[in-house]
Amino acid sequence: IYWLQPAIIIRRIDFVFPTATLALVALSWLASRASEQRWTREDTAAAAIMVLVVLALSLGQFIQETYRITPSYPPDTLDVLISVGVLIVLLAALYHLPRRPLLVAVMLLIIVLFVILKTTSLAEEAKRGLLDWQGQDRSLLPRASLEWLGFSYVAFRLIHTLRDRQSGKLPPLSLREYTTYAIFFPAFTAGPIDRAQRFVTDLQNLPGPEPARLVQGALRIAVGIGKKFVIADSLAYMALNATKAEQAESTLGLWVLLYAYTLQIYFDFSGYTDIAIGIGQLFGIKLPENFNLPYLKRNITLFWQSWHMTLSQWVRDYVFLPLTRFLLKQKRKPTPTVLVLIGQITTMLVIGLWHGVTWGFIVWGLWHGVGLFIHKVYSDRTRMFYISLRERPQLAQLIGVAGTLLTFHFVALGWVWFALPDINTSWETFLRLIGIA
Repeated sequence: IYWLQPAIIIRRIDFVFPTATLALVALSWLASRASEQRWTREDTAAAAIMVLVVLALSLGQFIQETYRITPSYPPDTLDVLISVGVLIVLLAALYHLPRRPLLVAVMLLIIVLFVILKTTSLAEEAKRGLLDWQGQDRSLLPRASLEWLGFSYVAFRLIHTLRDRQSGKLPPLSLREYTTYAIFFPAFTAGPIDRAQRFVTDLQNLPGPEPARLVQGALRIAVGIGKKFVIADSLAYMALNATKAEQAESTLGLWVLLYAYTLQIYFDFSGYTDIAIGIGQLFGIKLPENFNLPYLKRNITLFWQSWHMTLSQWVRDYVFLPLTRFLLKQKRKPTPTVLVLIGQITTMLVIGLWHGVTWGFIVWGLWHGVGLFIHKVYSDRTRMFYISLRERPQLAQLIGVAGTLLTFHFVALGWVWFALPDINTSWETFLRLIGIA
């Protein structure tokens, strides 16, 4: 995770972020341990290795840039040693605290960090503070970033374990197992979001060398490389962005740009997932699938059951279902229609905000939330009609093709809010695409 972390203009932050990831993982493990779980020698060994790795990497300040793992010079080793020592004392104190308040506090900490990183105004304030902390000029602010690599995925993995500990679903995990799950490098930067129970089962039962499995993994990696670095990168030259949207002289030209972006984002993301799954196979870890031909689905509900599936399932389990259960327990229960509307809008807003707290992602989330709700109402009212189509296969096939085309274009129009940097450009482009402006 230190090697993958990109360089950041704010000094030493590209060392601090991976170190903070490890600290957050250790803290979440403490909070999510079973009540009967005791500290073991294996946990001591895992903790010692984590500390030694951090200290060893801090020695990179004495190594030439060519041979250094971190992208820039790390902090002074003595400063790192003191910081690690303080962290160990803090974790030791937290070890004896009651689990329930600690668990809630850690979840709130993760959510607060997430909101700061994803909200532009808060991130700007954080960058100012970090520049001041490092004694750097604030004129660097426009070029500074807070790219905490992998945090979005690590955060959701950690929240999953904390929530499952609350509900009693999480099995006891050693520090080694927990850390390996949280930062497993093939899935570290862009998923998929595995579940700890499933991942650790694979980890505890790693297979020996199996030629067939190794070949399958290598082929999956090759497919992913082709999708990401050949198809997606080629489509990127003609994919929709702010500059191309302004330069497009016709509605047809805009649609070509949008089609290219729609395909590019799929091949880029699914290609990366193929690479991650393939590498996992080489190590004997079967990461979950994340895509299942989403653009060929007949309706928006099936699309979301096939696109970024591990994220959709995560939000279903930890947002949609808890929210609907909460609403059903109220004295004034909402009607089934209102319940579905609230649940689907909230779920898709969470998915949108997970990408970033911007108006574009909010509108994108609302677009899909409303689409899912309309489809739910429509499917409920036409259920008998679709059952009758079993006796008319040709008509059913024709309606299926029409549904696929409609769904594809609905999703494609939604990408306008995702692809363009500001809400005004997105709105103008959207109106041009539908022929109004």
